[in-house]
Amino acid sequence: MNVYDFDGTIYKNDSTRDFYYYLLRHYTKVIRYLPKFILDAIKYRLDIVTKTKMKETFFQFLNSFGDGEIERIVDEFWDTHREKIYDWYLQTKKDDDVIISASPRYILEPICMELGVNLICSEVDIKTGDYIGVNCYGEEKVRRFRKIYPDAIIDKFYSDSKSDEPLAKIAKKAYKVKRNGKIVDWM
Repeated sequence: MNVYDFDGTIYKNDSTRDFYYYLLRHYTKVIRYLPKFILDAIKYRLDIVTKTKMKETFFQFLNSFGDGEIERIVDEFWDTHREKIYDWYLQTKKDDDVIISASPRYILEPICMELGVNLICSEVDIKTGDYIGVNCYGEEKVRRFRKIYPDAIIDKFYSDSKSDEPLAKIAKKAYKVKRNGKIVDWM
């Protein structure tokens, strides 16, 4: 089986950031959450709050939407952003591919279902923005992968991020995806 990071790997940007920018353009009410997020981002850089806490503060914008609204908006978002999935991935994808990402399920699940691939990701409450469990990042990606696929062998692993080195180490072959979409051997 092949395993892929999503953001910066098979998707040209960061999907969570792109989704937030999409909200700012079309649903400006989310801007009221920005100052608190900026403060927590500074606190994170100063090691005062955890990455998960900072991200929960960011996702508080979900509070301003009603039942089913975010799901509808995510569908609208993918209507305009699916072209940011690299062609190389679309040409090589297989049905047993696993996407493993720190991005939240509510953003990635619709596009992964469309692609027909498996998804492991961060679980974020779509109403509150609170994390359900731990952010799916670094070693946590390996733990979650092994929980779902305990005996699976990763034939090929692709990522743009050094933080995915734990997954790269358990793959038969690992590749780094550069910003321009070029694929090179993991070093």
